Amino acid sequence: MDSVSLATAASRRRWAQLGLFYAAAMWGATFFVVKGALVAVDPFALVGWRFLLSAAILLALLLWQRKPLLRHWPAGLLLGLVLGVLYVAQTLGLFYTTASNSGFITGLFIVFVPFMGWIAYRRAPRKRHLLAVVIAVAGLWLLTGGVKGANAGDLITLFSSFTYALHVFLCERYVRRNYDLIVLTFQQVLVTAVIGLGCALALGRPLEVQTTGAAWTIVFLAVFPTLSAFMVQLVAQRIVDALETSLILTTEPVFAALFAWTLGGELLVPIRALGGLVIVVAMLVSELDWGRLFGQRRRAAAGG
Repeated sequence: MDSVSLATAASRRRWAQLGLFYAAAMWGATFFVVKGALVAVDPFALVGWRFLLSAAILLALLLWQRKPLLRHWPAGLLLGLVLGVLYVAQTLGLFYTTASNSGFITGLFIVFVPFMGWIAYRRAPRKRHLLAVVIAVAGLWLLTGGVKGANAGDLITLFSSFTYALHVFLCERYVRRNYDLIVLTFQQVLVTAVIGLGCALALGRPLEVQTTGAAWTIVFLAVFPTLSAFMVQLVAQRIVDALETSLILTTEPVFAALFAWTLGGELLVPIRALGGLVIVVAMLVSELDWGRLFGQRRRAAAGG
């Protein structure tokens, strides 16, 4: 490969990495933004309207491109069901807990993914994954204050973290089948919208958005964290490998906490900040092959 091609590849890689940080920041910002909007709109309605608007935008794009809307719909339906449960649980949990707690606990999805691989493919988790779980539980204890400090919102959010991991795991399987990602995204966001609005109707919850600010929040959530961030992630993952992608996306809970503690006005409690840091460490322990890394360093030192 000539120098021009190498420079082009390096530039594309840098842009892909920046794109992943953008996605992590957008998703991190949603915790702070959603927390503020929940005073003016029901959690189920918020999920429904947010994803319905995203689906409408994608529908217009697909009709313009004349793509079949029901192509590989079983995959889109399954992904939508999982994503719908994820966002309903996450939004409902955020109603009862803080934005920073929600962001950090949601980030635990990266620890659950290896265990889903073990269940599906009978691949035993590596020792570093088991160690990461122990570290993450310790961080969660610090973050929530233990059993005494934990609340229903934290537990609901932990469940949403598990469904997040399931969604990531299923996405990996379908992307490898070379499905049309725009069609697949449309199908799953539409199903998620139906679940959110359906839950609101079934439970007799209000559908109205009470303030203009909350309405603009829904527009922001539909366009940026739901559409642009997910599409940027998909494009970036064609260039950046899965390990590096996972590591970059672990900054999502960090962004969530930073937004909550600055723009959100939440009180920065040192022990809880330490708990969040410990959870991030757990994510890194889960993803980095430390034995291989230090082995390479030892070989390099011996060769030097």
